Amino acid sequence: MRTPDNSGARLSGAQPDGPTTLRTLLTDKLGWLGLRSAQILLALGLVAVIVLVLVQVKLVVIPVLIALILASALSPVIGWLRRRGLSAILSTWVTLLTAIVVFGGIITLIVLAVENQWNDLATSASDGIDELSTYLTEGPLGIDAAQIEAARNAGVDFLTSSQFGSGALAGVSVATEIITGAVLVVVILFFFLKDGDVIWKFFLRPFKGERLQRGRRIGTTTVRVLGGYVRGTAIVAFVDAAAIGIGLTILGVPLALPLSVIIFLTAFIPLIGATIAGILAALVALVANGWVVALIVVGIVVLVNQLEGNFLQPVVMAQSLKLHPLVILVALTAGTIVAGIIGAVLAVPIAAVGWAIVKTWNAPPELKSRPQLA
Repeated sequence: MRTPDNSGARLSGAQPDGPTTLRTLLTDKLGWLGLRSAQILLALGLVAVIVLVLVQVKLVVIPVLIALILASALSPVIGWLRRRGLSAILSTWVTLLTAIVVFGGIITLIVLAVENQWNDLATSASDGIDELSTYLTEGPLGIDAAQIEAARNAGVDFLTSSQFGSGALAGVSVATEIITGAVLVVVILFFFLKDGDVIWKFFLRPFKGERLQRGRRIGTTTVRVLGGYVRGTAIVAFVDAAAIGIGLTILGVPLALPLSVIIFLTAFIPLIGATIAGILAALVALVANGWVVALIVVGIVVLVNQLEGNFLQPVVMAQSLKLHPLVILVALTAGTIVAGIIGAVLAVPIAAVGWAIVKTWNAPPELKSRPQLA
């Protein structure tokens, strides 16, 4: 006699004849869904705990991340010096001291050039907001003044809130944290430049075979993506600041130099950075030059951003930042909530590295088919 075949019942999700056991409860459709849901919740809980722990030690985590990004950007210089016969320690000192002199010189020149214009810039921006508010309330739009005041207060409350001011932004007001963070960045950067490959090999010592190869791919991908992101963003920021600054100068907009500096700095925050800088430039032009020039400034900012996004960024960024704008926006929001301004700057490169690691997690089929050397 043939025994009943329950394969159809299993495929359809129906319970087979016989007593219900723990195995059947866990292997039917509802049980499978419950197990997967529990696994997802467990993973999300683990991620939340890790984030909370990292936030508590942000004074160490943020310098480590900054040093890692800078080391990745400077890795071609280190490689070039070592190929020229310099020792690891000498190459490190040459690269580190050169970077400090260059960055310090640039910052000093910027501060000396614009230090006497920041108050005028803040006053012009405030006057521009007042003039825009007056137009919105008394002009053809007829917006209620209470609504504008509520929107302004909401923006001020957000900028001064604990969420926006937490982490690195709150630490800016504490000189000891600034000094400690800067010293940690320099020290950690020195060791990353000198022994970065050795440090990563140490972490990979427990792994063999395919896991070892995967770890090597992750290390190579991280350095490539972070380095390309920093170098590409710096080039894009410089081009944006130069192009918009020249346009402001030609139009006779005052405070063109500090506005160009702000454009350069905010370019390191994708999507919203350029928008903030463009709004500030338009407000200054509105107060000093009137509506026509302000609208021309807006047009210049939009044109430069379009040229950057469609032509310049794909060339200089290459594969470093292949993220959907929605992913960038979510990363920026999360980074700002967790670590303020510094979190907004670091969130996008971290997200880009994470996505690049996911794409290179498994070796391409042609590499897997090759015999592995012992």
